[in-house]
Amino acid sequence: MLARIKSTRENESGFTLIELLIVIVILGVLSGIVVFSVAGITSRGKAEACKSTVATVRVAGEAYYAQKGSYAASTAILTSSGFLQPPALGVLDVTYVVVAAAPGPPVVPASMTVTAGNTGSCAP
Repeated sequence: MLARIKSTRENESGFTLIELLIVIVILGVLSGIVVFSVAGITSRGKAEACKSTVATVRVAGEAYYAQKGSYAASTAILTSSGFLQPPALGVLDVTYVVVAAAPGPPVVPASMTVTAGNTGSCAP
């Protein structure tokens, strides 16, 4: 019986330690490549989210102007008036500036500027 067990063990084949280490190194390199690829996708998504937020606030400001005849003083007014959905996601990520109309010749109409801020999805 002991001879039969010994002969069975001699015929077994398996992986050596070197072969296993090579496979582990290859898997490590591949996972490193995937991690850096995903990081690039995330940063592009963040930039696109910022552009989308700026465009949304700009459109809401123009819609407010079209309906009320003047620009809203802040994004909070746009939200409370129903032009932005509460909670207005990303609204704090933009800079919303309204320049009042200048009287006198020549008359300069009011204007609104929406730019990317320094927080949230628009953070550098």
